[in-house]
Amino acid sequence: MQKVDDIKPCYPLFRQDEYKESLANKKAKFEEGHAADKVQEIFNWTTTMEYRELNFQREALTVNPAKACQPLGAVLCALGFEKTLPYVHGSQGCVAYFRTYFNRHFREPVSCVSDSMTEDAAVFGGQKNMIDGLENAKAMYKPEMIAVSTTCMAEVIGDDLNAFITNTKKAGGVPMDYPTPYAHTPSFVGSHVTGWDNMFEGIMRYFTLNTMDDKEVGKNGKINIVPGFESYLGNYRVIHRMLDEMGVEHTMLSDPTEVLDTPADGEFRMYAGGTKLDEVKDAPNAKNTFLLQPMQLEKTKKYVETTWKHEVPKMVIPMGLESTDEFLMKVSEVTGKE
Repeated sequence: MQKVDDIKPCYPLFRQDEYKESLANKKAKFEEGHAADKVQEIFNWTTTMEYRELNFQREALTVNPAKACQPLGAVLCALGFEKTLPYVHGSQGCVAYFRTYFNRHFREPVSCVSDSMTEDAAVFGGQKNMIDGLENAKAMYKPEMIAVSTTCMAEVIGDDLNAFITNTKKAGGVPMDYPTPYAHTPSFVGSHVTGWDNMFEGIMRYFTLNTMDDKEVGKNGKINIVPGFESYLGNYRVIHRMLDEMGVEHTMLSDPTEVLDTPADGEFRMYAGGTKLDEVKDAPNAKNTFLLQPMQLEKTKKYVETTWKHEVPKMVIPMGLESTDEFLMKVSEVTGKE
């Protein structure tokens, strides 16, 4: 704990027991990292001759891999739900980057708002920005859900999204029952795929965590498809087509194909298509949940298995003939369809 007459900078402060404990809790609860013995095992392997020989066999090396920060993934995830407005708690410049990134890729306008934290919010916290921002976003753009994520600024100063959103509702900024799922998405941990995973888990948790009493695995006869961070809209459509041809009832949880590929008829559509919120609430009643990119959906997998009680099939990304065949065979095994 800092004291006025004994302010400690940087490393002396972070060496205190309470900060060590806080860091350990952060790693355990939010980073989904590997166990220390696994990290040590891999490190030891990198010092062996086997690793050296494999390393020297490389013909290409990615020096600067194409990855972006967590909130960008959170925005894409939120866009996949019906009449949902992505809301980023943090600086305005970050959101301008996200929108530009998606504009250039999808050639579509992308709706996303920020509560524009500035110097005063960086010092005193961004609660006032949140209260004004949520109220204005709902009044101006009339979404049915606002999905909240964060940038580095909000995470570094420790803004508490749950408390801020609750206080906004108590202040009358938005109704108490208005859907406002959230996810902490610090850019200094993971990448865009981590942010997608965090936001998706946050949305599923918001709608299903406290309503599991009447849920039953297999009750609705469907399967759930969770795409992960997927920026090629044709892949969504191909999966829909294959499952429809097999006669498999399914729900694509986060489907941005319509809002990111609207007709060129001169009419702007802020909201189009997307997974219906009633389908999200019904998702635990599915026969099973397929994670198409399991390596990047660790929090989602843990939530689906522990809360929904779904036995998530082991699979690899359905890319190429062999992996796609494997995916369809697993679908057939679960549903009995061919």
